[in-house]
Amino acid sequence: MTRPTAHTVFQGRVGDRNALGMAGAQAIGAALARQSSTVPVPFGTSQPALNAGWRTELAAARPALGQLQARIDAVPAGGAVSIAATGRCATLPVVARHHPGACILWLDAHGDLNTPETSGSGDLGGMALSGPAGLWKTGLGAGLCPGQIVLAGRRDLDPAERDLTQRHAIPVIPPGADMAAALRSAIAGPPLYVHLDCDALRPGIVPTEYAVEGGLSLDELNACARVIAEHRLLGLEIAEFQAAWKEGGRPVSPGPLLEALTPLLQA
Repeated sequence: MTRPTAHTVFQGRVGDRNALGMAGAQAIGAALARQSSTVPVPFGTSQPALNAGWRTELAAARPALGQLQARIDAVPAGGAVSIAATGRCATLPVVARHHPGACILWLDAHGDLNTPETSGSGDLGGMALSGPAGLWKTGLGAGLCPGQIVLAGRRDLDPAERDLTQRHAIPVIPPGADMAAALRSAIAGPPLYVHLDCDALRPGIVPTEYAVEGGLSLDELNACARVIAEHRLLGLEIAEFQAAWKEGGRPVSPGPLLEALTPLLQA
């Protein structure tokens, strides 16, 4: 039996360099609403980017992120699968509280495992996974163990992140035609929570804040989605989709991206 879904759109500012990711989350939410009878619940307000250091960005985002966490916290009570469109991740501490043994599949060009001490740029987005894994205190909770994480699509890891993956034996699965088969083995067993940064795709497929050479095609993403759908899915969050290729540009539809994710959206 197909389980119900609860759709959430976080359209607030969390370390964004521009407002296109916030608008992108809104576009994904609208597309999901057209495809189903579930109306997304919005959180946060789109605002101009601060382009500041992690401390300033986190302080500005914390109130809205707290509201987002409260929303995600209420979803499991109804037996639903959480589907969220967001610019950055703040949901994992909630996932860890409800499902302490879950596997966190992090589909992203980057590791997002830096901390304020290891980050060379001070970019808050590059610390999105390390906080929930308890590597630094964000004020938004933790609860994950690094050993629960599977990194996939990864092709831009900083030295400190590489050391961390080796120390904790975190699987790092590169993009490519064999990625789906490698995923099947890496995620076998526990229930799954999936985070997709759209820069896991090859540059030029959809607009993203960061572009890293290599990456997945939509067909390869669909193959991965089919493998993931074989497992018990706790939730999916789609991040880093920008609404246009440049500010003031023509809107870009998230339709092809969501079509590639159909096996998960229908799981």
